[in-house]
Amino acid sequence: MSGFWIMLTGALVATCCAVLGCFLVLRRMALVGDAISHAVLPGIAIAFLVSGSRGSFFMLLGAALVGFVAVFLIQLFQSGGVQSDASIGVVFTALFAVGVVLISLNARNIDLDLDCVLFGEIAYVQWNTLEFGALSLGPKAVWLLGLTLLVIAAVVSLFYKQFKLCAFDPALAAALGIPVAVFHYLLMGLVSMATVSSFESVGAVLVVGLLVIPPAAAYLLTDRLGTMIGLAVVIGIVSSVAGYGAAVWLDASIAGCMVCAAGVQFALAFLFSPSHGLVTRRRRLRAAALGGRAG
Repeated sequence: MSGFWIMLTGALVATCCAVLGCFLVLRRMALVGDAISHAVLPGIAIAFLVSGSRGSFFMLLGAALVGFVAVFLIQLFQSGGVQSDASIGVVFTALFAVGVVLISLNARNIDLDLDCVLFGEIAYVQWNTLEFGALSLGPKAVWLLGLTLLVIAAVVSLFYKQFKLCAFDPALAAALGIPVAVFHYLLMGLVSMATVSSFESVGAVLVVGLLVIPPAAAYLLTDRLGTMIGLAVVIGIVSSVAGYGAAVWLDASIAGCMVCAAGVQFALAFLFSPSHGLVTRRRRLRAAALGGRAG
């Protein structure tokens, strides 16, 4: 039964990340999830200092608030002329350093397991259950991620055309009267929500890996956004299931194996994609060269 909960949690994370990751890949902002997962450290430390509790609610609240601050700062620096990758790097390293300083200054008062907070362990997800009286309703992570997925699906479905146009042509979207900045912050808010609700349970490595790799693989396989999202979800779920199987077989890190499984699928897409695959393109060039010689 523990294997089921682990794979289900991984599949929920993969689905949340795949939907949002497609828009991030198209907007060339794939590393925003990595920035948020590291930038939330000061929020976690401040939440503990203020509340004195290690409860998930306070940790998630503090992390979410700082996640939104990180998104705002990244956008502020970009609008000020700083390149996108530089903005992301500056914000997440600076905020992460602030978190480290806060913890080092209050080391006697803070009892935080940073390995758990930042890198989580999906293998333990079934032990942290939601209780209703004497009834166990399953892991808290499954309920939290399920709620997150419902919010993401509802918002993306409701504003799909706007998100799509803002991703492909922000200038045209603005010309049509679509508030591009509003939908940018809405997307970043959803990314922050997905990242924060995921990393405590499954770890930042898995969140960032599933936020980037499946959408990037799907991008190589299709030129249609709807198909890209569907393929990214499938690749993410397959990565969760195959990664868990590989981890059990190898007796290795589950999160690491899930990301490796996603990486294998990306490599296959990179090599054999019908339109963008390296092997496919070389075959076309070879066929064209042979056709030219024959002519």
